[in-house]
Amino acid sequence: VRNAVAVGANPDKVALLDNFCWGNPNLPDRLGGLVRCSRGCYDGAIAWNAPYISGKDSLNNETTGPDGQKHAIPGTLLISVLALVPDVAQAVTMDAKEPGNALYVVGRTADECGAGAWYELHGLLGANLPKPRVAQLDLARALHAVLRDGLVASCHDASEGGLAVAIAEMAMAGRLGVDVDLAAAPWEGEGDSPRKRAFSESLTRWVCEVAPANAAAFEAALLGQPFARIGQVTAGSEVRFAGLGAVTVDALKGAFGG
Repeated sequence: VRNAVAVGANPDKVALLDNFCWGNPNLPDRLGGLVRCSRGCYDGAIAWNAPYISGKDSLNNETTGPDGQKHAIPGTLLISVLALVPDVAQAVTMDAKEPGNALYVVGRTADECGAGAWYELHGLLGANLPKPRVAQLDLARALHAVLRDGLVASCHDASEGGLAVAIAEMAMAGRLGVDVDLAAAPWEGEGDSPRKRAFSESLTRWVCEVAPANAAAFEAALLGQPFARIGQVTAGSEVRFAGLGAVTVDALKGAFGG
């Protein structure tokens, strides 16, 4: 939903598709996990007022190991979104557009770094997993309104890698630099640090680029929602994060595989 809203989809016109890949549901532990996962799907659908209109499943994904025992794949769920973009001519892309434009974070960040690849590499996977925030539909509606009104030059959802990766992707796509201080971004809970703010994978967050002429209207429209100005797009070739350092756009593109 977050990804669809970022391009201009109406969060009140969203439908979901589910795709379960699971083990043998005739076995109690596999079936129990499947039931709990389905309950989570229900909770999410109710919170976002988004119906499941179709889906599929791939069950009995098991193999016999060298120990002679049956082993199931890790239960995996893919959820896809279909949504209405009211006017495709107003669809918003994620590439940084213009030096001097302001960058904003919309949504709260917490110490939820337990799902990323870096944390898996360092043995920290699962320490602080991202938690769904139930009452986020109003935030998505508010963002949709400013996108619909043409107040946002570019928008990107924060997902894998958190805000740092989302901002880096915007810079790479636009071949422009950025200068960012995440200390201003809305934070909740304990354990605050520049690195956690950069790489936390807290859910329901976006990065918006806003032209100076639209900044006042953008801020007024989001009044009461968690958001903050964190920096700006620059004409340079570096992505700078206060307290963490800088890297060139070319170096980022190389790290991303070209």
